[in-house]
Amino acid sequence: MNNLYLLATLAGTRIAVEGWEVEAVVRLTDISPVPGMGAHVAGLSALRSRVLTIIDVAALITGTSTPESQRGLAVIANISGHSYGLMVDSVSDICPVAEGELPLRGQLERAWAPYARAIVEHDGHPWLLVSLAAFIEGGAMAQAA
Repeated sequence: MNNLYLLATLAGTRIAVEGWEVEAVVRLTDISPVPGMGAHVAGLSALRSRVLTIIDVAALITGTSTPESQRGLAVIANISGHSYGLMVDSVSDICPVAEGELPLRGQLERAWAPYARAIVEHDGHPWLLVSLAAFIEGGAMAQAA
């Protein structure tokens, strides 16, 4: 059976996310900043009568916050019982990939190491398979500590 993946771009890198991790993809409108939070927390937003914590995933990867003018899309996920919007640069497709996951190969940038699990190939291009939960449970929590 083919596995379904969301294909997107994040911090200039092609990423893939397993479909079961994705609740929705939304266009961000209003994000209310939360004073005293790390650069990776863009703020809070509302979606269908619930509060989302918006995570600037690029800030986890690059160390630099995404400018407000470029905060366009977020992948919505329920992680450990909380609702998050994880910002991405763009979304290309959601599609099955017959080959599934392939082992990581080549040299992986150090910043991606905590989040990358494998490679997914689609249309002749490699996509770095990442876990949305890893951005929260690994990266965001580590930066908050």
